[in-house]
Amino acid sequence: MKYEEAMKRLEETVTLIEENRLDIDQIGEKVREAKELIKFCRDRLYETDEEIRKILGSDE
Repeated sequence: MKYEEAMKRLEETVTLIEENRLDIDQIGEKVREAKELIKFCRDRLYETDEEIRKILGSDE
């Protein structure tokens, strides 16, 4: 999965929750999915940051 895809799914989930369009069973499921998506995005951002730091550090 790409970062952009994960963010889109996360935004869709937030919208569904905010607009109260889920029943109680779906909310638990979507919150678990959102937690996984947040972790994925956070990890991807961290990896990208580290990669950029290495690239910029190698120019010195």
